Amino acid sequence: MADGIQVKQLNAWFDTLQVLRDIDLDIAPNAVTAIIGPSGCGKSTFIRCLNRMHEVVLGARVRGQVLLNGEELYAPGIDPVQVRRRIGMVFQKPNPFPTMSVSDNVAAGLRLGGVKRQAALQEMVERALRQAALWDEVKDHLGKSGASLSGGQQQRLCIARALAVEPEVLLMDEPCSALDPIATAKIEELIHDLKRELTIVIVTHNMQQAARVSEWTGFFLLGELVEFGVTRDLFRTPRDHRTEAYLTGRFG
Repeated sequence: MADGIQVKQLNAWFDTLQVLRDIDLDIAPNAVTAIIGPSGCGKSTFIRCLNRMHEVVLGARVRGQVLLNGEELYAPGIDPVQVRRRIGMVFQKPNPFPTMSVSDNVAAGLRLGGVKRQAALQEMVERALRQAALWDEVKDHLGKSGASLSGGQQQRLCIARALAVEPEVLLMDEPCSALDPIATAKIEELIHDLKRELTIVIVTHNMQQAARVSEWTGFFLLGELVEFGVTRDLFRTPRDHRTEAYLTGRFG
């Protein structure tokens, strides 16, 4: 059984601006953990620290520990590129490579990883598109531009691209904020299916979405983790008055 992710005393900065303060959090394996909180509270920075995307920003730095199944991801000698293969990420706006076909979008990470044989690539592309619940919609259009798909399909294409390299964890940063309700429902259904195989962390500003898709929820405020617990308990009986104030719309 995987151990999931353990975050210990995580701090993050942009130059001199501290954006995360002493975050301690255990992310359960094969479950969905939602991260909620007002804009600018550190939600996106937090998940970008999990796969070492934060450090690609000039002047950004991190202190603390992030362990994936017991392995320290910030230890000396750990390759950040390999970390990002193990911990995939899907962003707020669908970002398929516009000059690439549907098939080549999914295969991009596989080719970078050294997969050359066309038959193997085709098999892996089909598997990832099936995992992303997109195969039936695009199987006859694999040569078309990824940018020609609808917004919801583009987001599922980006999920397929992340899944193709077989990550252990999938980070999703507001994955439905640019989508209509029907596309959002498809992504949420997909999240439910994927957690059988993956650990999922989703940042969302939509508290109803957090309640629908997650088993665990963390509430961030001003760079601090105010409260973390079982989603239904946090929403029904928050322990901290700041969590209650946010959930009831008194600020945010």
